Amino acid sequence: MALSPAPPAPRFRSGAGRLCLDFMRTLRLRGMDGATEELPAPEALAAWVAQLGPYPDGLAVPAPAQDVLHQAQQLREAVYALLTAARGDSGPAGCPPDDRALLNRAAAGTPPVPVLGEEGSVTYTAADPVRAVLTDIARDALDLATSAALERVRACAGPRCAAWFLDTSRPGNRRWCSMDACGNQAKKSTWRSRHAPAASS
Repeated sequence: MALSPAPPAPRFRSGAGRLCLDFMRTLRLRGMDGATEELPAPEALAAWVAQLGPYPDGLAVPAPAQDVLHQAQQLREAVYALLTAARGDSGPAGCPPDDRALLNRAAAGTPPVPVLGEEGSVTYTAADPVRAVLTDIARDALDLATSAALERVRACAGPRCAAWFLDTSRPGNRRWCSMDACGNQAKKSTWRSRHAPAASS
């Protein structure tokens, strides 16, 4: 009997401009109807780390234990709480104490280690690839929340998108998390609204 091909690995959204913001996106449509958990199982977390982590392409990242998945989800929500507070009047000091403690614990871990090869290129390795990337995420969030770059963090203007991104455009007026997704959808919606009356007449 012929075996069915293995399902393709999930592709996660990236391009937010910071690792911690990409990680926040794994709760799709946060705060909206239809919010979706993109890390429902340890295998999904391993796939995210393989795609967005610093490791060589093709590296097989082992699925972590269930408790590590739970810690990753908690870390994601702590990142959101920190950046929400940091963007508000209270600044980073307004981060809830439990979330601050969780972020600090995660940041104290061992991040991926750079290794210079004989050919002159750098690759990254870790004894525990998933936990190492969680440490990177926590450190990135702490850095972003306390840096001037925070002023460039935006929420996507798409009506069905809750993704945050770092606006690195020179004028600082980027509106969409991605022109290929939300930006094009907005343009199409605007075109239809402008041309629908003419078409119907």
